[in-house]
Amino acid sequence: MLIQPGPLLSKIDSPADLKELDQAQLVEVCDELRQFIVDNVSVYGGHFGASLGVVELTVALHYIFDTPKDQLVWDVGHQAYGHKILTGRRDNFHTNRIYKGLSGFPKRKESNYDTFGVGHSSTSISAALGMAIANQYKKDDRQHIAVIGDGAMTGGLAFEGMNHAGVSNSNLLIILNDNCMSIDPNVGALKDYLTDVTTSHTYNRVKDDVWKLLSKFSKFGKSAQEVVSKVENSIKSLLLKQSNLFESLNLRYFGPVDGHDVHHLTNVLNDLKDIPGPKILHCVTVKGKGYKPAEEGNATKWHAPGKFDKVTGEVFKKVPDAPQAPKYQDVFGHTLVELAEKNKKIMGITPAMPSGSSMNIMMKAMPDRAFDVGIAEQHAVTFSAGLATQGLMPFCNIYSTFMQRAFDQVVHDVCTQNLTVNFCLDRAGFAGADGPTHHGAYDIAYMRCIPNMIVAAPMNEAELRNLMYTAQLPRDGQAFTIRYPRGQGVMPDWRTDMQKVAIGTGRKISDGEDVAILTIGHIGNYAIDAKAKLAEEGLVPAHYDMRFVKPLDEELLHDIFRNFKKVVTVEDGCIMGGFGSAVLEFMAENGYGAQVVRLGIPDDFIEHGTQEQLHAECGFDAEHIALKVREMVGAKTPSSTSAN
Repeated sequence: MLIQPGPLLSKIDSPADLKELDQAQLVEVCDELRQFIVDNVSVYGGHFGASLGVVELTVALHYIFDTPKDQLVWDVGHQAYGHKILTGRRDNFHTNRIYKGLSGFPKRKESNYDTFGVGHSSTSISAALGMAIANQYKKDDRQHIAVIGDGAMTGGLAFEGMNHAGVSNSNLLIILNDNCMSIDPNVGALKDYLTDVTTSHTYNRVKDDVWKLLSKFSKFGKSAQEVVSKVENSIKSLLLKQSNLFESLNLRYFGPVDGHDVHHLTNVLNDLKDIPGPKILHCVTVKGKGYKPAEEGNATKWHAPGKFDKVTGEVFKKVPDAPQAPKYQDVFGHTLVELAEKNKKIMGITPAMPSGSSMNIMMKAMPDRAFDVGIAEQHAVTFSAGLATQGLMPFCNIYSTFMQRAFDQVVHDVCTQNLTVNFCLDRAGFAGADGPTHHGAYDIAYMRCIPNMIVAAPMNEAELRNLMYTAQLPRDGQAFTIRYPRGQGVMPDWRTDMQKVAIGTGRKISDGEDVAILTIGHIGNYAIDAKAKLAEEGLVPAHYDMRFVKPLDEELLHDIFRNFKKVVTVEDGCIMGGFGSAVLEFMAENGYGAQVVRLGIPDDFIEHGTQEQLHAECGFDAEHIALKVREMVGAKTPSSTSAN
């Protein structure tokens, strides 16, 4: 079902078409754009609240600036749906986040208007500053705009970018989209500071007059600008409880302004074009603006609600015919509380993903022992290291893709000091519709190369509980990484008694002959399905769940290579340097000569789609495992079970 745009929006195929409209028509454009987003996301799913919150800002930016010549950089990308629709992708927007369709995030190869690919937060300021300095060097007169949310401002990279921008004299405009939300409500001192700014009535009464004065004097040369700037800074400092954070970084601060007044925004942006140097516009918005259930309901729920009834706001949920297995994240959350009730040393840490990781369960049950530290993965890791130095047992839960941002802290602050920090990596493997910026493809490879690190992955919920139980037991140093995928497990009755697992031990799932299938983590369930298919054809490979990538179960591997000359390794991580590589290293170091075929994520960036689609595309779903076994033993593939 194709969603029909409104009469004005239907004629906007590029920002050039938007500029043909009278400013008075922009309110109607905003209404139609907002409705088009609601109509599409309600039917096809996707991110929701963030893009609704910046509809007016998006329209104003493309109306005033000469995009794509003027460089517009969106942070994260959850807020860029309106941008995509206005820049030639309206008629294909229904394919957003669908396999082989539009990316859910700005992507350079998708459009010239997507000046910088994004997915992780806090990158926009540094990227836009790089563009600004490059064009300054080339004497290319362009505007450069970074749109960053207040949640992303807690990321250290944002402060690094502002620190550089303040001394760059670059043509850079930072727009702070302040809605007090990332995915979950924002936390920390910066949130409190921005609240002080937006609620200072005296400051807000005076700042408009200062702004108008500055705009007028900016045309009379540098000396006049400097005088007005000094007066402006003095007034701002006097009116706020403390000096302005952004002014302290030498960024000229404007705002706060109403982010839903499109006429005022266009006037403000038009004025700011003529004010030289790095500057920041504080724009106050409401996440989910214009859709009542999102404005008044649970903002976290409406970040990416899935398909829903746009009239009633009811989110559609499939009613299962039978009891369903839980999500791995929920097993983690409940198990952590269960363990923490008995082990007073356990502490929980997550960087801005309490609901996504289910750390919110512990935060509710034990608020003094669980911490959301904001979008600050590096801090989360080193904060955990600090806790560990004092004899506590931190469980630091970070999505696999975001752990990449804290690699140095894992090496330098945790493993170099041989501290007992437990890393629980959610969304390991393919993240699905979020695509390559969010796939957890690399954690096995980058964690197993670090000394003083244990790396494990559970095949099911019971194994996750056992590994968590093992990780909280006293040990002589060593960090412990437990990786698990997004989505459901396989055990409806998952509340099993927890047992200690001997570190570095795998297990035989089933006997067999000719071929041994070695798996790591949840993906091992595909091997069970593959073996069932093969059994119908008289083929019986053995199956081993290795459970640990580091240390490997060498005793088990010796037994496997002594008895099998054909081995298949299967992982939902990158083949380069991953689990299969570890097995090959063992084989080479011990003089074995088996035929080993590795299945996993190839040396490429895999686009978005469902996990099942991507597993099939990369050739490690049940069909392809069975196909590989047949090839290794020289058996034909039955026509009814041929893999694509």
